[in-house]
Amino acid sequence: MSLRARLAFLSAARPGRLSLGRRAVIALPLVWLALFFLLPFALVLKISLSEAAISVPPYAPLAEYVDGTLQVFLDLGNYLFVLGDSLYAAAYWGSVKTAFLATLACLLLGYPMAWAMARARPRAQLVLLLLVMLPSWTSFLIRIYAWMGILSNSGLANQLLLGLGLIDAPLRLLNTRFAVIVGIVYAYLPFMVLPLYAHLNRLDMTLWEAASDLGSRRFNTFMTVTLPLSAGGIVAGCLLVFIPAVGEFVIPELLGGPDTLMIGKVLWDEFFLNRDWPVAAALATIMLGLLVIPLMLFHRHQSRELAS
Repeated sequence: MSLRARLAFLSAARPGRLSLGRRAVIALPLVWLALFFLLPFALVLKISLSEAAISVPPYAPLAEYVDGTLQVFLDLGNYLFVLGDSLYAAAYWGSVKTAFLATLACLLLGYPMAWAMARARPRAQLVLLLLVMLPSWTSFLIRIYAWMGILSNSGLANQLLLGLGLIDAPLRLLNTRFAVIVGIVYAYLPFMVLPLYAHLNRLDMTLWEAASDLGSRRFNTFMTVTLPLSAGGIVAGCLLVFIPAVGEFVIPELLGGPDTLMIGKVLWDEFFLNRDWPVAAALATIMLGLLVIPLMLFHRHQSRELAS
C-alpha cells in the first residue's frame, strides 16, 4: 500500500470523521433516549419543583412574566415533605426490601436454569429458550390474575396442601408479601435467566477439565471458576429484575395487602386519588435517584470487565 493510500485510510479511520451513516446510527439511540427518557424526566422534575394548584394540570407554573419581569418559582417543599414523612420512607423501604427478596429468589432459581440450558445440546437449547420466553407472550394481567386464583384460600396451592395432609386449614397466601414476591419472581424470572444463559453459554469448559485434572472438586471449581466468570450475567440479571420490581404497581395491587406498601401504589394514589402531582413527581424523582446507584455500580463493573 502506498504512503498516500495509507494516509487516506488513517484519515478515514479517525474517530472525529465519521460517515453520515455512522452518525445516523449513533444519533438514533441518542434521540430515542432524549425523547423517551430525558424529556419525560425533565417534565417530572419540573412538576416536582412546582406548587399544587386547583387547575388543569393541577400545579402552578414555574415561571411567569409579569410587568416586564421574569419571575421563577422553585418550591423545594415537596422534597422536604416527602423526606420528612414516615409513610413515604416505609414505602421506599418496603419496595427495596420486596424487590431485593424477589431478585434473590430469581437468582437462586434462574442460575441453575441458565446453567442447565447452557450445557444442553444445541437443539435442546432452542426449546428451553422458547419455554422460558413463552409465558411472556401471554397477557401480563391474565398471568397475575391466574396467581390470584392459585393463591386464594380455595385455590390450587391450598387444595394441594390440604390434599397432601400438610395443613388442616387453608393458609393465607393471597394479600401477603409472599404473594407479591411470588408474582414478581414469576413475571421477571426470564430477565434473570437470559443474561445468565448468555454468559454461561460462552464459558470455556476446558477450564472445568483443567480444574478437575488438578484435583479440584465440583463445588470448588464452581466457586473459583464458573461464578467469577459469570459475574457480569449475575449483575445484569439482578439489575433487570430489581429496577422494575422497585416501582412495580400491578403485582402489589392485585396480590398484595395492606402490609405490602410499595412506592408504585403510593405514586398512583398521589397522582390519581389525591391529585397532588408535585408530591408524586418528587417521589418519582427520589426513586429514580435511588435507582441510579445500582446503575452506576453496574457501569463500573462493566468498565472493569472490559479493561481486563
